[in-house]
Order: sequence, then C-alpha cells, then structure tokens
Amino acid sequence: MGWGKRRKPATYEDIEQLPVGWVGEIVDDALYASPRPAYGHLRAAARLTSLLTHSFELSREGLGSWWFLAEPELHFARDVVVPDVAGWRRERLPEPLDPELPWFSTAPDWLCEVLSPSTRSLDRLRKLPLYFREGVGNVWLIDPVQRSLEIYRRGASSWVRSHLFTGDATVNAEPFEATPLHLGMLWTPRMGGPLVHR
Repeated sequence: MGWGKRRKPATYEDIEQLPVGWVGEIVDDALYASPRPAYGHLRAAARLTSLLTHSFELSREGLGSWWFLAEPELHFARDVVVPDVAGWRRERLPEPLDPELPWFSTAPDWLCEVLSPSTRSLDRLRKLPLYFREGVGNVWLIDPVQRSLEIYRRGASSWVRSHLFTGDATVNAEPFEATPLHLGMLWTPRMGGPLVHR
C-alpha cells in the first residue's frame, strides 16, 4: 500500500520509521509499506531460493555460475526495492567481498516477485518498469494462490511474457532451463489434499 501522500519525496528515514516487521520500498519517490507475507508466499520464495541455489550456485556439475539472495535490498538512485529472490551471474558480478554490505546497487540478472494481495499492483505496475529500466534480464512472477509462474524476458522497449506455467507442471524456465523445476514443490498443500514429494 502507499504510505502517506506524495507531498514530498520519500527518504530512507521513512523506511526506518516503519513498524517492526514491515518491509518498506521507495518507487518513484513514493513509500510503499507491506506487512510480512503469509505462509504460502514465504514457502514459495524459500523453496525457490533453495532449489535454484542447489542447482546453480552450489552444484558440483558445473552449473555454479550464479549466486542468489532472498529479499536483498536494492538501491537504484532514489528507488529502494526488496524483491523476494534475486540472482546475479558470477561472470558479471562476483559475490561482494564486504560481508557487512547492507544493500546492493548492481541490478540482478534475474529476480522473482511472489505476488501477495498487498503487493500485487506494486510488483506489476511500479516495480516491473523499474527493473526494466535498471537492466534486469529476466523477471519471474509467482502467484502461490493461483499456483502460477509467469516468465518475462527483456524486449526491445519493454517486458515480453514468454511463458505462463500453472499447477504442478515440471518446467524448464529461462534463464535456468538447464535444470527442470517442479512447480508442485513451491505450493502449500491444499487442505485435505495430497502432499507433493519430489
């Protein structure tokens, strides 16, 4: 949700004054504050991070050319955003050497937003154009309620949605086509439904 009126540009001090546990972001000089996400959101983000890290960061099979962070704080000029998961290609950006670094100014090569009712419009309408402007190569949008994964790649002047996957499908999704992703691993089991084991 928007936090206050746009009488003056939001600053990082506005983020620091938010209630404990809230996530603050600044896009186009406006402050957006969101409560901690629900379990389905957290599960999808955590499992996706784990699956990608295992295959593309820690792999002994030669795929370890990425590094990933959950909820990194990214500073792009006056904008401050916190995607759910982000990944950088090691060839473009080695891991930062400073373990105390609290935020990053280099845009990820890929990132994922997990949609929540409180952040859906912000993610789609505000943050997607910002990510395009900053040079992000691919964006994923995951909807844990609809059980869907949207894949966006850079076009000439805007994002192009290349795929929409739903349900428990096994997919090869760019830029991580080298390893199949079992979407059923991301979703919270429905009440009374079977557990998905892979």
